[in-house]
Amino acid sequence: MKNSNQNLWAFTASLAGFLFGFDTVVISGANLPIKELWQTSPWFHGTFIMSMALWGTVVGSLLGGIPSQRFGRKNTLIWIGILYFVSAVGSGLATDPYMFSFFRFIGGLGVGASTVAGPMYISEISTPKNRGKLVALYQFNIVLGILIAFLSNYLLKGVGGDNDWRWMLGIEGLPAIIYFVAVLFVPKSPRWLITVKNDVAGAKAVLLKMGVEDVDAKIAEIQAADDTVQKTDSFFKHYKKPLTLAFLIAFFNQLSGINFVLYYAPEIFEMAGLATKDSLFSSIAIGGINLVFTFVGLYLIDRAGRRQLLIVGSIGYIVSLLMISASFYAGLGSTFLLISMMAFIASHAVGQGAVIWVFIAEIFPNHARAAGQSWGTGTHWVFAAIITLLGPVVIGIFQTNPWPIFTIFAAMMVFQLLFAVFMMPETKGVSLEDIQKKLGF
Repeated sequence: MKNSNQNLWAFTASLAGFLFGFDTVVISGANLPIKELWQTSPWFHGTFIMSMALWGTVVGSLLGGIPSQRFGRKNTLIWIGILYFVSAVGSGLATDPYMFSFFRFIGGLGVGASTVAGPMYISEISTPKNRGKLVALYQFNIVLGILIAFLSNYLLKGVGGDNDWRWMLGIEGLPAIIYFVAVLFVPKSPRWLITVKNDVAGAKAVLLKMGVEDVDAKIAEIQAADDTVQKTDSFFKHYKKPLTLAFLIAFFNQLSGINFVLYYAPEIFEMAGLATKDSLFSSIAIGGINLVFTFVGLYLIDRAGRRQLLIVGSIGYIVSLLMISASFYAGLGSTFLLISMMAFIASHAVGQGAVIWVFIAEIFPNHARAAGQSWGTGTHWVFAAIITLLGPVVIGIFQTNPWPIFTIFAAMMVFQLLFAVFMMPETKGVSLEDIQKKLGF
């Protein structure tokens, strides 16, 4: 029963990840229709139409730690649901590119804030034994949201004629409402209750529902960990080690090219000679592989550990990205390209996809977790926005043969492999307070 409570709370909070995945990728189906409708320049299309949501995500991730710390993880998750709903309806009803960009920005705020509050909340209501699996539920729901978005785009293609893209975007309002209602019923984080609100009684009630065997000892451990922090030090000086680790794992996540592939998958397939409908269908296949191998990551993250998964994923990245590059360079055809991209997505799902949100949510002390989470997720989204903004321009430059793009991504993954082997600590099976000690706090 106790584990059931944790599982239910974690799954409910992780639904923010479902909306994240759906919101992030749904634009791929609307990309070309909007480009034809408003006839904007490549720079405008990349800066506003395609990447405005990501700039909202940057702002949401950088600022998401403030409400998460002040008002709590749960209350922040509630407001995230409202942002998603407003964005979905507003984007679907937009009458010009500026109005469209504004509402996509609102959705981006929700995505960014969810990457701060979601994994952080789940990590704080989990035990060391199941923390990796439960936090990785957030990634599972991201992947599920991506798959459902690809499938939704495919099914809605042609519905409503030239306005099918409005349905693709507006349909997100339905899961946003479901998430909003569900998250009202989860408890507040016990670690937030202790370190911010000094509500020991409230935290004790949650810890009991979590199934913690010695609640008083756990409360004392949380309080002691908070008391040992030298709060007079500069934040960046005192937390230099976890800040560096969070920056690098987020930096490499985007330099793998994952958002480039997810955002521009239909366009990449069309460059290989597939028709529009076929390219959307191939995108669904990518989403399916992502979901299957995310299950593998979920199974392994508390068994093999975070570091081992990142090493395996890095090797898979390098091989698959070079395969994609060879596919375009040698003209090996759309089938080989699809196989290569599916291998790339599988490598991401088992490695970075399963690890990033778990790892960043683990490596900061309780009272600094909100700020640290904002730092790591902010890094992730700044680079995601830059890559997406430059996407249309880069695709235009290499339209005849984009093999150099994927070769550069492969080279960056060599550096990620070195990071995983020589710098990354293992955090599986260790309590959040013991991880704090392990990193020297």
